Amino acid sequence: MPYIHIKTNIMITKDKGDTVKEKLGQAITAIPGKSSGWLMQEIEDSCRLAFGGDHRQPCAMINVMLYGSAPESAYDELTARITEIMETEFLIPANRIYVCYSEHQHWGWNGSNF
Repeated sequence: MPYIHIKTNIMITKDKGDTVKEKLGQAITAIPGKSSGWLMQEIEDSCRLAFGGDHRQPCAMINVMLYGSAPESAYDELTARITEIMETEFLIPANRIYVCYSEHQHWGWNGSNF
């Protein structure tokens, strides 16, 4: 049950958004037991987002929520993959991207909790 939420100050076309969603679906497999089949994604573009006080340069905040936990090495791998996707597809420099993780022990789906 992963969820990835991207906020960025750039405008994203539907095609680019679809490409990123597909690539994130592949990237989430860096976390053991996670797959694209359970991945929920949200992309918010054109946000009033600033990094270091500068809102004119591209930047992004990515929140990754997981049911359960993962080893540090998996988080390292996913951060590298997410950063590469953001650099390649949206031209956002790695040093203007934050990736934040949160682990949850309680997660509801289909009217009940895991």
